[in-house]
Amino acid sequence: MGLLTNRVERSEIKPGDHIYTYRAVFTYSHHGIFVGGSKVVHFRPERILDSSTDPSSDLYDPISPRSTCPTFPDCGFRQPNSGVVLSCLDCFLRNGSLYCFEYGVTPSVFLAKVRGGTCTTAMSDPPETVIHRAMYLLQNGFGNYDIFQNNCEDFALYCKTGLLIMEKQGVGRSGQASSVIGAPLAALLSSPLKLLMPSPVGVATVTAGMYCMSRYATDIGVRSDVIKVAVEDLAVSLGWAEHRDEAAQENEASSRQLVTL
Repeated sequence: MGLLTNRVERSEIKPGDHIYTYRAVFTYSHHGIFVGGSKVVHFRPERILDSSTDPSSDLYDPISPRSTCPTFPDCGFRQPNSGVVLSCLDCFLRNGSLYCFEYGVTPSVFLAKVRGGTCTTAMSDPPETVIHRAMYLLQNGFGNYDIFQNNCEDFALYCKTGLLIMEKQGVGRSGQASSVIGAPLAALLSSPLKLLMPSPVGVATVTAGMYCMSRYATDIGVRSDVIKVAVEDLAVSLGWAEHRDEAAQENEASSRQLVTL
């Protein structure tokens, strides 16, 4: 793959690959795991999948969850109360170009790719492990969608590496989210240097350097606050099981009150 773009042809991708495509004129990218058979497992906001509003007004994905796919009858399959979806490749791409996320890149290559959400220094697990995680999460969910801490890129990165961030606060694994936060942060940090650098070129160079370093510091391949978590233990590690137990206890208590009344 090239230095400036990770664009590939459909014939080049293999089961277990982390793929993505751009939405809204390259404003953001949507990520998923290619599981073979022209099918992709990906993660979307559950509120959009459950929305009954006009699908054309949905900026994230204008395809209605009730629409039928002419290619695969099971396209759009998901479990209740889950944002993890199985789609055909055509519906995933929505006429967009196909790109393949790179793993195990060198720091120099990572820094050269100015746009986040295209690569990581972390190594990928074997394809069969990646597909197992994706299909397991299709059946069991991936928690609540969060644009900064638990988004589609975070989902794909976990499927590929099994890595989770121990610190629940701050940015998740997503390089795309890190870029959004890193750009204004770099500008803010470099602003005091403007007094020492009368040249606009010098200021731009410093800002760009800080932006790249902030991206690199949040990459899961170099972070020290990541741990390897088996997909079967994911609910416990992220506290989903605790929330379900609390909800069940509350429902049981409510039922008891009704019986008493």
